Amino acid sequence: MKTVISTTNAPAAIGPYSQAIRVGNLIITSGQLPIDPATGNFPEGAIKEQTRQSLLNVKAILNEAGTTMDHVVKTTVFLADMSDFADMNGVYAEFFNAPYPARSAVAVKTLPKGALVEIEVIAETI
Repeated sequence: MKTVISTTNAPAAIGPYSQAIRVGNLIITSGQLPIDPATGNFPEGAIKEQTRQSLLNVKAILNEAGTTMDHVVKTTVFLADMSDFADMNGVYAEFFNAPYPARSAVAVKTLPKGALVEIEVIAETI
């Protein structure tokens, strides 16, 4: 059985999908764009600021689900430009502690709304 996870502390879904789904003891988030839920806009700046906002959105969804970033087991990072990897990685490291989750990072041609980054995660429930 799956349960929808939704919070106003992260951007609302902009299509026919959920912010996250709980199935068993897992929380699976949709990709989180760097949209500030208070303004509906991207933060000022570039990849560092957008990465931080995407991860804050992930964190808010996990909080709503009753878990934390320490329980993330897998992340996928989509980058509009792989040359942003080092700057993304620096901010990413601020949100996770060892043992770090498994991760994939891939460059894509474009992201919705012209974002520079989108991040999705799979986490365990507490």
